[in-house]
Amino acid sequence: MKVGFIGTGSMGSMLLDTFIASGALMPQQIFASNRSLEKVNLLAQRHPGLNVCSSNVETVKNSDIVFLCVKPLQYKVLIDEIGNEVKPNQILVSITSPVQTHHLESALTCKIAKIIPSITHLTLSGASLCMYGSRINAEDRLLLEKLLSFISRPLEIQESHVRITSDFSSCGPAFISFFLDQWIQAAVEMTGIGRENLTELAGEMLLGTGKLLTEGGFKPHELQERVAVPGGITAEALALLKQSLDGVFHQLISTTHAKYDEDLSKCNTLFGDSKT
Repeated sequence: MKVGFIGTGSMGSMLLDTFIASGALMPQQIFASNRSLEKVNLLAQRHPGLNVCSSNVETVKNSDIVFLCVKPLQYKVLIDEIGNEVKPNQILVSITSPVQTHHLESALTCKIAKIIPSITHLTLSGASLCMYGSRINAEDRLLLEKLLSFISRPLEIQESHVRITSDFSSCGPAFISFFLDQWIQAAVEMTGIGRENLTELAGEMLLGTGKLLTEGGFKPHELQERVAVPGGITAEALALLKQSLDGVFHQLISTTHAKYDEDLSKCNTLFGDSKT
């Protein structure tokens, strides 16, 4: 199996690196192109044997599966560039949420999937969100999910839920890290403890909490009840958080959805699509 990457920025290079690190792919199986050839050459230096392509068309011609790792508003130009080169048995995988599978199916003759990755894949963990176009069959799904299982837990979702699920799987690490960073900063200022020690402690706590929620059988509310003894310190602090954060998460979701709707509208215009 030969796998192509068009776009080797932050997420494209992350996927490429993790597929190799996990043993899912050998560098010789990978073909990559980018607007800046220097970025691909750097990847080839890091992974000897990786095939550097001078054009996106070259990447498509040499690949069975192609990951499209470009920004949403760059898709239409890219599709116009590679459209005549794709084959019906090829699988093109978009990794951006606003570009819809029907956008790509209307413009291309190949098989279309959409996968939303997460930075957590750098540790071969986290969920990858999977959506499939109408031409993808059971064998194609198995192939893609087997590949993704080397670096993540593949989860099939409805495309209409891509934004809210991405809030957790892809944006979530940034949101949680922000919360921890603010908490650590306050602790440093108020107690004089070293930031490095607390950061390490917070990371271990977060890792353990994740295991309790995934492997330990706990639901979030059950974990709170287990830790917070009535009248105790944790209970007092939880009461403060509930009061202080009232409505914040509704605003958070409204913000991410508003940005998604804006990007989706732009993509619909690019692809000449009246769907909303």
